[in-house]
This record gives sequence, structure tokens and C-alpha cells, in this order.
Amino acid sequence: MSAHCQLTGAKPGFGNTVSHSHRRTSRRFDPNVQRKRYWLPSEGRYVRLRLSARAIRTVDTIGIEAAVARIRARGGRV
Repeated sequence: MSAHCQLTGAKPGFGNTVSHSHRRTSRRFDPNVQRKRYWLPSEGRYVRLRLSARAIRTVDTIGIEAAVARIRARGGRV
């Protein structure tokens, strides 16, 4: 599974790990993606979304209906 948020589009960032001797090796900074299940009243069913921790707080603020509308506007499938 990819570390990708359906709502915000957060993807892994890339950088370097720098050791004590200052040698650099590449690494990934993955977003904190969780699987979360929400009840979608307009469709009468549950939807399971892969959301970052920040996106979960966004859903709490704007509501699941608006969040699903944003995901669909981005071309995502719910």
C-alpha cells in the first residue's frame, strides 16, 4: 500500500540520513496515513478511507460529506 492520503494528497517526501561521519544515504519521510471508516448518510453505507492524521482532523471540522466531495473533485474513488 502506498503512503498516500486520499483527501490532502500527502505523499512521501525524500531526503538524506546524515550519519555522525557525515555520510549521506537516501531515506523517505512517510506521512502518517491511517485507514478510517466513516458512515456516509447520503449513500446509506460506510466508506473506508486512507487519510493522514491531518486529514482526519479536517474531516472532523468540515464533515464527511464535504470531505467525500473534495476527494471526488480530485478524481479519487470512494
